[in-house]
Amino acid sequence: MDDEDVSELVGGPAPAPVKIARLWWVVSAAAALLLVVLLGAVIFYRQADKPFGFEVEWMGELVEARAPVFTVPALVLNWIGGGISGVVIVPLVVIAGLVIWRRPWAALYFVCATIASALVVLVVKNLVGRPRPTDILVTADVGSFPSGHSANAALMATTLGIIFWRTWVWIVGAAYTLLMMLSRTYLGAHWISDTVGGMLVGVGLAVIIWAPFAFVLYRERRKPHPPIWVKVATRAARIEQPGDSSH
Repeated sequence: MDDEDVSELVGGPAPAPVKIARLWWVVSAAAALLLVVLLGAVIFYRQADKPFGFEVEWMGELVEARAPVFTVPALVLNWIGGGISGVVIVPLVVIAGLVIWRRPWAALYFVCATIASALVVLVVKNLVGRPRPTDILVTADVGSFPSGHSANAALMATTLGIIFWRTWVWIVGAAYTLLMMLSRTYLGAHWISDTVGGMLVGVGLAVIIWAPFAFVLYRERRKPHPPIWVKVATRAARIEQPGDSSH
């Protein structure tokens, strides 16, 4: 273990400033959001209620394949990714976990990215005004493009991947996002292009919002992250220790 690692473990100074490449990531994220705009424009100008041919075929296949073994997990994902759970409960759990395990900058980053994603999805939904499919199994709000559930899943996967920067977090996040996208078409809540648009919104905004937080998130990630009560317990133990014999 080098001196820098030791200093961090004992509460010493944070790592020396490093150069973090952001331009390529931000440009890529901007390109993803541009694709959302272009896709929304295509959907709007070709008649918002007219799905693409491959989407109709895919929806038909899923409707025929519907069965309880698939419907139950899809409904669970519907609850997790939207409504009061997706908008309030799940984000609050993530934020609380980050704060408890001493990642306040990560919590702030997650809050900013979540709010930005929700606002962009709401604005685009109202601008495009695409009706939802007719074979829908759940109650949903107005506006099919883009998928808010897919945007939430992709945003969470990307933000947590950036915060923790672990391979398994990226893999789990990608799997969760793909399952959410699949569940939205299975339930008849969205067309394929809606889920792709939502995924691009979530990933794009997560990366763009990350840019101004890049350095502080890097420093925070390098520090130890015991839960907040560990520090309190340590201080209490120190206070209870008898004074120096030399006094």
